[in-house]
Formats: sequence, structure tokens, C-alpha cells
Amino acid sequence: MNRVGVRGRGESAWLGWFLAEICDRFAKLTENRVEHSRATRLRERRARLVEALEGQAWDGEWYRRGYFDDGSTLGSARDTECQIDLNAQTWPVITGLANPERAIRALDAAAERLVNDDDRLITLLTPPFNRTLQDPGYIKGYPPGVRENGGQYTHAATWAIWAAACLGRSDQAMRWMDLLNPLLRTTDKAAADRYRGEPYVLPGDVYAAAPYVGQVGWTWYTGSAAWAYRIVLEQLLGIRLEGGKLTVRPCVPSDWRGFEVDYAVGGSVYSIAVRDPAAITKGGVTFELDDRAVDTVELVDDGRAHQVTAGAS
Repeated sequence: MNRVGVRGRGESAWLGWFLAEICDRFAKLTENRVEHSRATRLRERRARLVEALEGQAWDGEWYRRGYFDDGSTLGSARDTECQIDLNAQTWPVITGLANPERAIRALDAAAERLVNDDDRLITLLTPPFNRTLQDPGYIKGYPPGVRENGGQYTHAATWAIWAAACLGRSDQAMRWMDLLNPLLRTTDKAAADRYRGEPYVLPGDVYAAAPYVGQVGWTWYTGSAAWAYRIVLEQLLGIRLEGGKLTVRPCVPSDWRGFEVDYAVGGSVYSIAVRDPAAITKGGVTFELDDRAVDTVELVDDGRAHQVTAGAS
């Protein structure tokens, strides 16, 4: 959307949410460096951004994508094209800075308008750009339903899974991950013929335009693959490192009895067994490291193999 604000007056609402998140993260970083005045300025900037976004970007049922230079809306229900954009609904949730009720309504609107379970698609926006007199940029050069112009742009789709996990919607998050999973799109010859992509790599995009609905565009696309890896590991399985210490906060379907993860740290491998993840999610977690009960597990590279068990407290 490189021409939405080509004269310097247009605004991107989703990048506003993104910048608010960056301000929040850098405020914590500067505090750790004992730069308290800088942290204060960043938090003030974040507060002004959120106030402006809530005041100007809320459309009634979801958040607008932004504004063109002339002040006309992008991503509003009153627009004929690009009425709703996925990024503008996921990042208010991911940041945790939006009005909670609005954030939930926005993600619900995205689920209703942008997720197609039958065609296994999580599309970026709808309706696609086609005849609008506004010039959003090179996105309009793609045919309607192709790549960013109303197709599935997988990079953004992974963020939808992240947002669902942020709300604790484990079943929804896993169902959306299944929609993206190339293994589940190639389960038989008919499905593979439709998909026309490798079953072992994540595609950058999937078409939503007839007669190519469900066909991949680009594969071996590292941006979306890297995000999918992080979201599966950190958001769904809940395996994270915080200050070098293991944390386990799963967001998996309630019927999962457990799972196992091998986590490499240099020459060491930590085999992590998570038991009764639903109970951990509701309560807390206890750890055993090499058959010893411990309060915390610090992942260090000592060249050895370790066994970790995480259970409900």
C-alpha cells in the first residue's frame, strides 16, 4: 500500500498499533539500561498513539486500516473495497493495548469476514481492490484474490493465530494453524493437485481467486515460515525463554493430554515433556529437571542431555 500516504498525510492504523507495541518494548529495554526519562517519553508516546487509534480508527465493528491523503477511509464498512483488513484486527489484540471489548469484536469480525474454513484460507482483506478510484499502490496491480489483494498472505495469517492465542482461544488458534499447515492441504491426490505446492514448506500466499482457489503462489517463503515456527512453539505450545529460564504457558486444545519438545541449546538438548497442559493454563506449572523437583529450569549449554517434566501446580 505504498501510495496510500504518498503525500505524507495518509495514516496506517495497523502500523500505529505496531509502533505502540515497539514503544512499549523499548520502554522496558531503556528502563533496564537505567534510562528512566527515555522510558517515560516512550510510554507517553505510546499512550498518545493508543488514544488516537481508539478515537480515529474504530469503525463500529472493527478497526480501520487507515486513511488516504485526502482523509478518505481505508478498511471501513462504508468502503466498497477493502472493507476490513486482517492486520488492523490482529495487532490491537497482540499489543494488549486496545479496548478489550473492541479487540474481541475486531477479531470476531476478522474470523467471520476473512476466514474461510471450506477453502482453508485466512485472507488479508475483503473485498479485494478492483475498480476503486483511490490508488492504494502496487497491491492493486495484483488481480483480485491474488497475494495481498484479497488472497491469503500467510505472514499476516500467522498473526491471526497469535491474536487468537493471546485471547486464550486455544481451539480457534489450533484450527487456524491447521488451515495453514501444508501437510493437511495435501492429504490426498485431489487436494495436492489443487494446492500445487510442496507439503513440507509454508507458502507465502494462497490464491482466493477462481478458478485457482486454494492454489499456492510462492513457496519457500522464510518470513511466514519463521513466524509460524515461533507462534507454534511460543504461543501454542507455550515454550519460551525469559531471562534464560524456561517458561511453559500452553494454549492448546483442552483434549490434549500432553506433548513433548526437544529444545537445543548449543550442544545440549532439553527433552521437555508437558503433562496436562489445560491444567497448567488454568493454574500454574511445576518442574522436574533430571528427576529432581526444581522451582525454575535454566537452560544452559553444558553439552549434556536433560529431561524436563512440566506439570500442573
